[in-house]
Amino acid sequence: MTQSIVVQVGQCGNQIGCRFWDLALREHAAVNKSGNYDESLSSFFRNVDSRYDDPANIPMGSGKGKIKALKARAVLVDMEEGVVSEMMKGPLREVFDFQQLITDVSGCGNNWAVGHKMYGTQYREQLSDVIRRAAEFCDCLQCFFILHSMGGGTGSGVGTFILNLLEEDYPDVYRFVTAVYPSAEDDVVTSPYNSVLAMHQLTEKADCVLPVENQALMDIVNKIGQAIPSARTGKKTFFPTDVKAGSAIHTGDGGLTKTSEEKPFDSMNNIVANLLLNMTSSARFEGSLNVDLNEITMNLVPFPKLHYLVASQSPLYTSADVHLPPRKLDQMFSDAFSRDHQLLRADPKHSLYLACALMVRGNVEISDVRRNIERLKPNLKFIHWNQEGWKTGLCAVPPVGQSYSLLTLANNTCIQHSFTDLRDRFVKLYKRKAHVHHYTHIEGMEVSDFNQSYESLNTLIDEYQALEKQMHNPPPPEPRLQILM
Repeated sequence: MTQSIVVQVGQCGNQIGCRFWDLALREHAAVNKSGNYDESLSSFFRNVDSRYDDPANIPMGSGKGKIKALKARAVLVDMEEGVVSEMMKGPLREVFDFQQLITDVSGCGNNWAVGHKMYGTQYREQLSDVIRRAAEFCDCLQCFFILHSMGGGTGSGVGTFILNLLEEDYPDVYRFVTAVYPSAEDDVVTSPYNSVLAMHQLTEKADCVLPVENQALMDIVNKIGQAIPSARTGKKTFFPTDVKAGSAIHTGDGGLTKTSEEKPFDSMNNIVANLLLNMTSSARFEGSLNVDLNEITMNLVPFPKLHYLVASQSPLYTSADVHLPPRKLDQMFSDAFSRDHQLLRADPKHSLYLACALMVRGNVEISDVRRNIERLKPNLKFIHWNQEGWKTGLCAVPPVGQSYSLLTLANNTCIQHSFTDLRDRFVKLYKRKAHVHHYTHIEGMEVSDFNQSYESLNTLIDEYQALEKQMHNPPPPEPRLQILM
């Protein structure tokens, strides 16, 4: 069994990570009735046996025996200690290893250069040590998952510094990044700078990036709120307490942990956490057609730098929700390809697919998946050299409280529109050199960093646009090879 390490960076990354570990524990508790530490748990958790004084002496192996205490395979990093300190006092405090966190007190001031050039350099040795310690607890380390936001200073700056560190120290271990992009109305004026500077690093250093937009998450939460009638008022207003445990946007007490107060972004963070749960389900549970993480990059990334995948999920709410009828299986597949279920504000149906993965959880047969692929294919445009570019995964264990779920990961040219919007916001600032001096006064930061990052984004957009043109003007078929007898 392979293991993965989750690296949570900044306020956003740590809040999403906290939701992920909470929901992951619920899933494993629902399946693992015996209380044994098994291979499924070992993929993201390690067993700390109280019989040993030194945790480093615990024999990992197959991890047999009763669970004494679970520790998440996580590294927590934030240059403001508030969120991490709160997690260490919260209901999941026993799950995190105090030796696996790095915090500061001053923050990065929404400045990529402070995070990447200053704090990255300052904490380089410490970061290497905690990551190495986490890696040493793994028998077969397969993947790093990096969770961070793009708009702030710590997430974008320190997050991409860690990405570079991982490429240097663990070049053979996959690097998956879940990056939350700011909305156009973001209150951080320098967020376009931070995002574009970070994107240059993601394009060069990551194996796979799952971009998520804040505005898309807000739209989804509002849409769900309108669909859930309040039992108290009769109006279609969103109250988190109306959503039962196990729901895809549930944010309250699920039986394992207790939350004292609903926080503004919990519902949005919960959607991203479910994305991670569904993507890693095959690594954590058995299934008739499991998808290994290396298969995602192998099948969905035809060109090295075009590794940005558009994610969508269905259902976004479940039959456990108040007064909502259960979604039919075929409807779940239709939803996953609709604009409303994308975690980016994009419409893949009107753009070109390079490849697509369907990761299904629950009691679903391969015949159901094939039937829906055949039903949906006429309305989806795949590039001419990959007309059968589907990857299918079946995991037997559904999310808690659901009968089944579907995550789609699509390499689709529609993502260029999000990148173009980001580029336009960057240019509006940069053509006046607004706020640039806040970056260039940091040691190691040059104006050339802005120019290189801008050119990198431009090249990425151009490559997606060139591929999309083939949707309307496919090249003529190549002549068949003739063998003369």
